[in-house]
Order: sequence, then structure tokens, then C-alpha cells
Amino acid sequence: MKTVLIIGASKGIGNALLANLLPNNTKVINLSRTLPKQNHENLVNFQCDILKDDLPNIDAIDSLVYCPGSINLKPISRLSLDEFRQDFEINVLGAVKAIKHYLPLIKNGNNPSILLFSTVAAKLGMPFHASIATAKSGVEGLVKSLGAELAPTIRINAIAPTVTKTDLSSKILRNEKMIENITQRHPLKKILDPVEVADMATFLISDKAKSISGQIFEIDCGIVTFKI
Repeated sequence: MKTVLIIGASKGIGNALLANLLPNNTKVINLSRTLPKQNHENLVNFQCDILKDDLPNIDAIDSLVYCPGSINLKPISRLSLDEFRQDFEINVLGAVKAIKHYLPLIKNGNNPSILLFSTVAAKLGMPFHASIATAKSGVEGLVKSLGAELAPTIRINAIAPTVTKTDLSSKILRNEKMIENITQRHPLKKILDPVEVADMATFLISDKAKSISGQIFEIDCGIVTFKI
């Protein structure tokens, strides 16, 4: 049985990934501040703040998936240095903390892998995204550097989604008009459901992706790739 550690599986993409993995004979260890609603014999929960708490001891890990993130959209004149630090801490340093702590276990895993999350804003210049784009660019740099450093033992990749229907994005999807405006900006005339991102995550930590490392996969509904 494969063992996957998901940091942040209580909501959003992490929760959709949890739902993907549990029925498929996968042991899932969730580490999050709030507990997911799912109950399953293959699910183990630890209630923990990734930035503040000591990380729990775990016996074995084949894949680590780090889901925590932030969407802090403000003009640069209103962004404080503390907000830049906070976004960097949750998106980058939390991932680094988890990777460093569990790296010896991951190295001994079966087809071991690490999966992080970026954003299309790291490639597509967008107003009011200075803090989150800076932090997620750090995530992408981490993926490239660790991909080289940990090869051939551990694979590491990232997914860079566009706007996804999660609690985290509820402020920018707060009414039908905003949803329609954002949808129309995408060439495929849609935004993402968490299940779509979770499906890609499931593939990237599977044996089917054992030749893929150091890559950033944009699930962008065309917004980065096309100009239509």
C-alpha cells in the first residue's frame, strides 16, 4: 500500500486529492489545522499548524503533497512587508519545513515524489498579484533546484492552476458577475474545479509519472498559453 502525506487535505484541492486516493488502496496521512469531513480506515489525521507546530513523527512516506497557499491581492502601495513575509512563509517556507523534516523518509519511499503548487500568476503578469506571484515564483525555483539535487531518487513537480473554485478563492468568486467576468477572460471559457487539479496531482505522484521531475504544469484554461 502506497503512503501519501498531504499537508492541507481538509479543504479545496487537497481535499479533492484525498477523495481520489482513499478508494484506491492508498494510505493517506493528513496534516492540517482543521480535520477533513471524510472518515476512512486508510486515513490518519494530525491536527497541526505547519508554520507554528512541531511536525509529527511518521513511519513511512512515499509521496509528500504540500497544499497550503494564499491569495492576497492588493496594489503594491497597500501591501506591507509583513504581508509579503506571510505569503512567502505559507507558500515557500512551510513547504521547505515539511520537505526537510520528512526527507529521510521520502528517500526510502516507493517511487518517492514531492508535489507543490504554484499559480498562473507566476508566469502571467497580473495587477495586484505582486505578493503571491513572488511567493509562488519561489515555489517554482524550489522545484527546479530540488529536482536536480534529489535526482535520481526523488521526483518533485508543481501544478500551477488558474482560478479554482475553492474556499481560498471565494473572495474573487463572491458573486455571479465576478465569476462570469473571470470565466470570460479564459480562452476555454471556464475556471477550474478542484477535482480537475486533483486528477493531475494523482497522476504526478503515481508510477505513471515516474519519468517526470522538475516540471511546472499549468492548468490554465488557456489564459497563459493563448491570446484570443
